[in-house]
Amino acid sequence: MHILTFFGTGYILVAFAWWSLLLFRKNEENLQDKIELLKLQMVMNKTYNDEHTFKTTSQYLTLMAKHNRQKYMIWGEGSFMFLGLLGGIWAINASFKKEIALANQRRNFLLSITHELKSPIASIQLVLQTFQKRKLDAQQAEMLLNSANKETDRLNELVNNLLLSAKLESAYEPLIEEINVSNLLTDIISKVNIRFPKATIFLKKNEVPILRGDKQGLISVFTNLIENAVKYSPENPIIEVTFMYENECFKFDIADNGLGINNLEKKKVFEKFYRVGSEETRKTKGTGLGLYIVAQIIKAHKGSIRITDNQPKGSIFHINLPNV
Repeated sequence: MHILTFFGTGYILVAFAWWSLLLFRKNEENLQDKIELLKLQMVMNKTYNDEHTFKTTSQYLTLMAKHNRQKYMIWGEGSFMFLGLLGGIWAINASFKKEIALANQRRNFLLSITHELKSPIASIQLVLQTFQKRKLDAQQAEMLLNSANKETDRLNELVNNLLLSAKLESAYEPLIEEINVSNLLTDIISKVNIRFPKATIFLKKNEVPILRGDKQGLISVFTNLIENAVKYSPENPIIEVTFMYENECFKFDIADNGLGINNLEKKKVFEKFYRVGSEETRKTKGTGLGLYIVAQIIKAHKGSIRITDNQPKGSIFHINLPNV
């Protein structure tokens, strides 16, 4: 279909250029006919002397001026229509590519969400079947129950992200309350450490005032960013979280030593369902909703987020939140 589109587009452009050239030639032929007719009339009226004198007559000059206006009109309108046609074709092609990208994103989302739902459900089902078929001692039972609880939390988090992403598109309004930034980040890091015990997460504290914002929304923001930093880092990730207050603005940095993000995708990663790579080759779990939720919540707080490269490798997420 794409090849046929390019073929059809090329044919239309070539045909348009060809007909424009024919029209220009026809206009030139029409000029010569009118010149010959004018000469004939002047010969019949015995006013024609020679070619040089003929080209200085008012009739000839009027004829040439009219011809030049027609020539400029043909070139001007032809160029305008050609550029308009080219712009329209470019817009159609860009829309076509956008639709393909959206279709791929939806496909990737369905693949990822299927995996994300199936995995915890299968784990919980396995635990229940184990309890049904075997008599377990207290230690074994506690281990399986802890595993089932983790999978339940993961499933609950996924559902909450889906509901929140739908809410962000229309009905989300930050519920403003006073937040102790240090306590908030300490609690989030403690929970992430439980889930990812191999991760080393440093929190660099600075004296800052009370932050006014949506506590649950900001918990989702920093949880997503810190967990992403862990998931997209090596086996023993090192994450550094820093916050400060400057120029009536809260500034947060989440730095990791992971794979990094190339410049072309630093803005795309905040789009809904967007994930780097494809679901067939990607090993890291996720649905493409986390960074979309982060960006939308920060936007609702009238803040901003950007990504820079960490040294020697990895990424740094910079967040600015105004003090409302």
